[in-house]
Amino acid sequence: MVVSREIEKKEHSQVQLTVKVAQEEVRKEYTDVLSYYAKNIQLPGFRKGKAPQDLVERKLGEAVKADAFGKLIEKALKEVLDAEDFPATDRPLPYSQPTLREVPEFSLEKDLSFSVTYDVFPTVTVGSYKGIEVEEPVVEITDEDIKTELETLRERNAFVIDKAEGSPIAANDVVTINYAEVNEGGEVIPGTEREDFVFTVGSGMNYYKIDDEILGMKKGESKTITKSYPEDFEFPELAGKTKTITVTITALKEKKLPDLDDEFAQDVDAKYTKLEDLKKDLKQKLEKNLEQRKRELKIQQILDKLLEASTIDLPESMIRLEEESRLRSVARRLNMSVDQLIQIYQANGKNLEELLNEWRPDVERNLKKQLIVDTLIKNLSITVSDEEVEQEIAKQAQEMNISLEEIKKYYDDTNKAYLKEDLQQQKLFDLLLGEVKVKKGKKQKYLDLMGQK
Repeated sequence: MVVSREIEKKEHSQVQLTVKVAQEEVRKEYTDVLSYYAKNIQLPGFRKGKAPQDLVERKLGEAVKADAFGKLIEKALKEVLDAEDFPATDRPLPYSQPTLREVPEFSLEKDLSFSVTYDVFPTVTVGSYKGIEVEEPVVEITDEDIKTELETLRERNAFVIDKAEGSPIAANDVVTINYAEVNEGGEVIPGTEREDFVFTVGSGMNYYKIDDEILGMKKGESKTITKSYPEDFEFPELAGKTKTITVTITALKEKKLPDLDDEFAQDVDAKYTKLEDLKKDLKQKLEKNLEQRKRELKIQQILDKLLEASTIDLPESMIRLEEESRLRSVARRLNMSVDQLIQIYQANGKNLEELLNEWRPDVERNLKKQLIVDTLIKNLSITVSDEEVEQEIAKQAQEMNISLEEIKKYYDDTNKAYLKEDLQQQKLFDLLLGEVKVKKGKKQKYLDLMGQK
């Protein structure tokens, strides 16, 4: 069928594929489609399938051509892309559909030539990682850090009860609210309504960040809140704007914290007999967390410097796919659907494309870093055996204090594959950390470092 094929590289990891189909195949496909139409169509004055073929051609010639053209392109592309000698690097990404550049002339008297464009996996040229210099912050774990961790444990072991009727909302209370954004006329803006939304006051786990504004309210009470947001607010659609939100408190509960004593330590874990035992364990845990955090920060610095020294031309479809993934992630974090999230953005005068464009620089950086990691793993032949995966699963079971059988219920084939990828990355990071120069950075507090992005 295919007489020739020609590949032309374009910018942004796009390829233009030009294909030429033999004239006899064009004529055959046209004849087959025309025959199908003649057998299955009913023209005025004729029974179904009984109209003369030449009449069908006169009446429906353009439709026959369009149908034949579509089938020819589909068959020709399949033949070309499935060919064993077609370069793997020039095959389209699974989420990039070949697009016809322009509709070519369709003639039964000559070969059919057409061109399509699509995205391919980008070429990744990674800079040298040897001799990179990174900073490691100087951090000391203090008694105050251990105290903070103890308070977190108390919060985690608290029990929640209904607050006494008529009691005002205080920090750390658990509230259930109905809320909506309203316009200047006091009318609810469609898409911003939420009912039975539950969060802990002071956690900031709500879209409009109205924790402080509802302090002092009581169950059954309603309030209209006007709130201004700073220019650097985490949600761009609210940044620098003033919003009016109506809130109704439908339920109010409070947390009862356990006393900080030996009994509390025993409740946390039976292996502790005294509070001091728990404190010692917590210090070891914080030290482990600190070392892990230092490692993460050094890896971030390495990847940032590798990014500067590497060349990657990302395809548009890859960027778009990652943007859509982030949109779903944000919606999940806010406990709403993607459609609800988009409605809120639109209600704030921002369409989806504007939002994705704001995310784009960060999305591109993250994508490039991941491609650098994947390329280095491949180039350095970093592998992880099935035995190493099983050892890691057993280690996790021990750390989580659960049985091996229980944790293996989670590790199906898909999650095992994710774990294997993570172990490959950690092996790569071990190698990179062994090649870089580490110098002392500035002094920092433990909590500041752990909260640092």
